[in-house]
Amino acid sequence: MPDIEVIDRADPETLAAFDAVIDVRSPSEFAEDHVPGAINLPVLDDAERAQVGTIYVQDSRFRARRIGAALVARNVAHHLETALADKPGGFRPLVYCWRGGQRSGSMATILAQVGWRASVLAGGYKTYRRHVLARLYEAAPAPRLVLLGGRTGSGKTQLLTLLAARGVQTLDLEALADHRGSVFGDFGRPQPSQKMFESRLLAALEKLDPSRPVVIEAEASKIGERMTPPMLWKAMSAAPRIVLTVPRAVRARHLAAQYAHVVADRAAFEAALARLPVHIGRQTLEAWRGLADVGDLEGLAAGLIEVHYDPAYDRADRKDGRLPALATLVLPDLAPADLEAAAGQIDVTLAGVS
Repeated sequence: MPDIEVIDRADPETLAAFDAVIDVRSPSEFAEDHVPGAINLPVLDDAERAQVGTIYVQDSRFRARRIGAALVARNVAHHLETALADKPGGFRPLVYCWRGGQRSGSMATILAQVGWRASVLAGGYKTYRRHVLARLYEAAPAPRLVLLGGRTGSGKTQLLTLLAARGVQTLDLEALADHRGSVFGDFGRPQPSQKMFESRLLAALEKLDPSRPVVIEAEASKIGERMTPPMLWKAMSAAPRIVLTVPRAVRARHLAAQYAHVVADRAAFEAALARLPVHIGRQTLEAWRGLADVGDLEGLAAGLIEVHYDPAYDRADRKDGRLPALATLVLPDLAPADLEAAAGQIDVTLAGVS
């Protein structure tokens, strides 16, 4: 029987040595979280896993193992004929399951019999998850952050994209969390699980050069339903800032374009209104519903800015006792030329950050 190497680390350097990382857990387990870049080739799908588990508990362990083995063999055969059909003789996969037990062992054994250099991750996904927790919640140093601040609708996300194109290190928490962070910030799709958000975040952090500053949008500690790990949030709270100042009417126009998909979905729109603070009265909410009904999204955004967003920003500004800004950039508009000019100014400002 061919040897199967056992790997006990899940850091990027170790994983990079393999041609593929194969997650053999069920699709629902994979969807909740997985090693970044892994491919899902389940040896048991969700229904099959439930079936085998029920038989194991209610009937017979032997029968569960026999039925499970048949299902695993059938599924692995399918993967060999499809996803793995074009892999060369020198293919080197790393296989993992939940704890590094029977599911990954079964897949790795068959792959090794084919002649590939198959390895298994000892402890499976749980080993990887311990790596994530150690890096995000224990003593790992935070990156050198510079906050990009400004009131809601100031074009911060667009500037992060332009800065990244210039070679500036950026960290886009909203993209990692699939949420813009505001009450109407739903991207129109479910947010990743907290575990998946943390996996995405760690993968992004591990690509950064610690000797260079990282621009990150000033966010609350919670982005939609996802919590920023304390290590990063503490670093954000103490980071120097570059602040954008944009006219309210320009911000309203900018937000209106982002809100179209939420307002078009009445259930999503009502859910967003329900998340607003209770001090916003029924009459105001009805007026905003009327603006949505007639398609006046700029009017709706202007109302939200005046009654909700700007007062919340002012309260946070007074409460946090923030450090003086490194720079304050006044943007008359958020047209491409204005954003490009602001990105250039930020690039120059970062050059002076020690």
